[in-house]
Amino acid sequence: MDVEERQSELQGTGESVHFDILRLFAHGIWSDYKSNASNLLPLAPEQVLKLKQLTVLTLAETNKILPYDQLMLELDVTNVRELEDFLINGCMYAGIVRGKLDQLRRCFEVQFAAGRDLRPGQLGIMIETMSSWLTTSDNLLVQIQDKIKWADKTSEYNKKHQKDFEDKVEDVKKSLTHKAEHMEVFSQHGGVMNFEAHQTRSKSFGIKVIGSGLL
Repeated sequence: MDVEERQSELQGTGESVHFDILRLFAHGIWSDYKSNASNLLPLAPEQVLKLKQLTVLTLAETNKILPYDQLMLELDVTNVRELEDFLINGCMYAGIVRGKLDQLRRCFEVQFAAGRDLRPGQLGIMIETMSSWLTTSDNLLVQIQDKIKWADKTSEYNKKHQKDFEDKVEDVKKSLTHKAEHMEVFSQHGGVMNFEAHQTRSKSFGIKVIGSGLL
């Protein structure tokens, strides 16, 4: 048996007022009670507090910036001090919402709000919202994977480029070293003869070196 069938059975009986209160706390807000108070059971102070907390949750479902004026109207609060005390002590300390009180802009910035029971007709909207979120998440995951692949390819290219550069530098070093060694050997073995060696060889042959000439 669904809720609507149960409601039809209770309609016009003494139990219907209890069902109406149950439905109010499941889906309603403080202004719903005020507008129909004559047909509902009186609320205890704890119930009033609870319904006002649920009112803040309902407002936070669709708006992350809640103006003070709107909150004071919805909660029957007459001044800002009373409103801020309620938001701090009655809501944030209770853990049902988190946010920032902006006195300059006269608003409550919602950062987190606990969920409420789905109202009749909301299930389809919730399914559609979750399906859209899932599609968006899948697309984002594909984009992230593409970025990872691109980063891997770029990293491999950079590593290869760095290795090629280091290999060329090493080849140049070896070439220069080889040339330097070759020139040293050439210098020591006849390619270039220093002046002292030339004098020694000239004396051994009885040749006298004067200036740049020979005698």
